Amino acid sequence: MRGTMKVPVTGVLAGVLASLVAAPAVLAAEHTLLVGARIHTMDPQQPQAEAMVWNADGVLVDLGNAGALRSRHPQARVIDADGAVVVLGLIDAHAHLMGLGLALLRADLVGARSREEVVQRLRDFADDLPEGAWLMGNGWDQNLWPDTAFPTAADLDAAFPDRPVWLRRIDGHAGWANSAAMRAADAAGARLAEAADPQGGRIVRESGVATGVFIDEAMGLVEAAIPALSADDQARALQLALEAAVRNGLTGVHDMGVSREGLALYRQFADAGRLPLRVSAYADGEGAALDDLCSNGLYAHDGGRLQMRGVKLYIDGALGSRGAALLEDYSDDHGNTGLLVTDPDAFRATVAKAAGCGVQVASHAIGDRGNRLVLDTYEAALPRAGDDPRWRVEHAQIVALDDIPRFARMGVIASMQPTHATSDMPWAGERLGEARLAGAYAWRKLLDSGARLALGSDFPVEQVDPRLGLYAAATRQDLDGRPPGGWLADQKLTPAEAVRGFTADAAYAGFDEGAVGQLRPGLRADFLIVEDDPLAMPVGRLHALRLRSTWVDGTPVYEAGQAPRE
Repeated sequence: MRGTMKVPVTGVLAGVLASLVAAPAVLAAEHTLLVGARIHTMDPQQPQAEAMVWNADGVLVDLGNAGALRSRHPQARVIDADGAVVVLGLIDAHAHLMGLGLALLRADLVGARSREEVVQRLRDFADDLPEGAWLMGNGWDQNLWPDTAFPTAADLDAAFPDRPVWLRRIDGHAGWANSAAMRAADAAGARLAEAADPQGGRIVRESGVATGVFIDEAMGLVEAAIPALSADDQARALQLALEAAVRNGLTGVHDMGVSREGLALYRQFADAGRLPLRVSAYADGEGAALDDLCSNGLYAHDGGRLQMRGVKLYIDGALGSRGAALLEDYSDDHGNTGLLVTDPDAFRATVAKAAGCGVQVASHAIGDRGNRLVLDTYEAALPRAGDDPRWRVEHAQIVALDDIPRFARMGVIASMQPTHATSDMPWAGERLGEARLAGAYAWRKLLDSGARLALGSDFPVEQVDPRLGLYAAATRQDLDGRPPGGWLADQKLTPAEAVRGFTADAAYAGFDEGAVGQLRPGLRADFLIVEDDPLAMPVGRLHALRLRSTWVDGTPVYEAGQAPRE
C-alpha cells in the first residue's frame, strides 16, 4: 500500500496512530503531507503556505502550494486539515512545570474573593486528606478581598486547629500558615518567637508575634517542616503538568528554577519517551545544578526535548506582596522599598560564575531597583560571557525609563508575562503611583527600543493557557473587556507581535531557533491546528481561540476530546 492515505483532521490523533500501526513498515520512512490549511509560518521569507510536508523524524522538508506539494511528494501519507488554520506550537518562555503539577495536587485558591471562601475551599479539599497530613493550597490573593490586609493564622485556626495548613500566595512570594503549621516549624527548629528576618525575607508580625504570613525567603522557615513528597507523587505531579501544557497548545516550556533532582526526573521522562513537549530547564540558582553545568558542560538530551543551559537567579520579590525592590517607597506603604532576596554581592558572584562557565543567566527582577541592579550587574559581567550570551531579565515589570534602552543596547532579552499586567492592573497604581506606571509592563516601549520580548505566563502564578497571554498582550484588558480600550493602552502588542513572542522570540531566548520558532524546511514540525485564525480574528476573542490538536515532531500529542498521549 504505497498510495496516499487521506486522514481527516477530525479524529486525527486516533487516525494517524492507527495508520502507522496498520501500514507496512516501509511507511515509517516516508513523508506526511498536511493539506487544506492556512499555515502561518512566522518565516519572513514565506509567511503563509497551504500545505507542509515532514519526514518520519518530525523534520519539515517542504512548504508551499498544496497542488505543488502533492506533485512533489506523491507517496506521502496525507492529512486533510479541511481548511483549518495551522500555527506554530506556542512556547511558554517562563513557567514552572513542577509548580503547576504540585498546584494540581493541592487546594486551588485562585480567585477566592474572601478569607471565608478560602476556608470553605480548604474544608472541601481536606475531606479527602489522610489524618495528620498537611493541608496545602495555592493561589490566595488578598487584593481580591473586601479587606485587602494580609490574613493571619487565626483566620484558619478555627477550621483547622490541629492539622497544619500552608498556603502559597498567587505570586509564590508569600505563604500563609495556621498555628499548627507554625508549631511544626518551631519543632523543626524555626523558633519563630525569636527568629530574625532572614536575608531577603520578612516574617509579618504584630506586637512582635508572627501573624502567620511569611514573605519570600522567610517561607523557608515553615516549608522546612513539610514532609518531603514521595517519588511517585513527584512523577504524578509532573505528568499532570505536562498533560495540562499540551492540552492548552504548548509545545515548549522554559522551566525556571529546576534542581539537580528535578532534572533527573525530567531525564527519566525523556528516556521513557514521556515528554510530550520540549523543556528548556533553568538551574535553580547557585547550587548543585549550576555546579553540574560548570563541571560537565551544558546539558542536552539525545531525544531533543530536554535541555539545561541556563540558570535562574532572583534579585527581588513580587509587587503584590510589596517585596519588589523599588528605587523609592511604595506609594501605599511609606518607608518600604521592597526586598532584595539575594545579597547584591552574592548575586554578582553567581553571575560572574555563570559567565565563566558559558551558562545563560535569567534573573527575576520586578521592581525598578531590582531591574537596575540586574542590568548594572550584567553590564559589568557580559564582556566575559562569550559572543552570544542571550542573558535575560525575567518579568521586567517595573523599569525606570532611563533603563529601557539598555536591554537592546546590551542584547538582554525581556522575558515578560502579559497576564501579569492584567492581573495586577486593579492595584498596581496604588503600589507605584502615576509616575512609575510609565515604565510598568512596558512591552511596546521595550519592543520599539529594539529589545526582544520572549513571552510566557509564569504558571502556576497565572493560568497555563497561552491564549490568555495572547489576549492580554493585544488588549490589556480582563476577560470582561475592562477597562475600555485597555490599561495603559499605548503598550499593547499586535496579535502578530504577541504570537512572535510566544514562538520565534521565545525559541531564540532558549537557543532553540535552529529547531523551532518557525515552520520552514529543516526545523521541527511543532504546530497547532486551530479553528480560528489568531492573526485575523477579533483581538477580543483571542482568549477563546479554539484548539483542535497539538503536534510535536509531527506527531499529535493532544486532540480536543481525547486524552493527551505521554
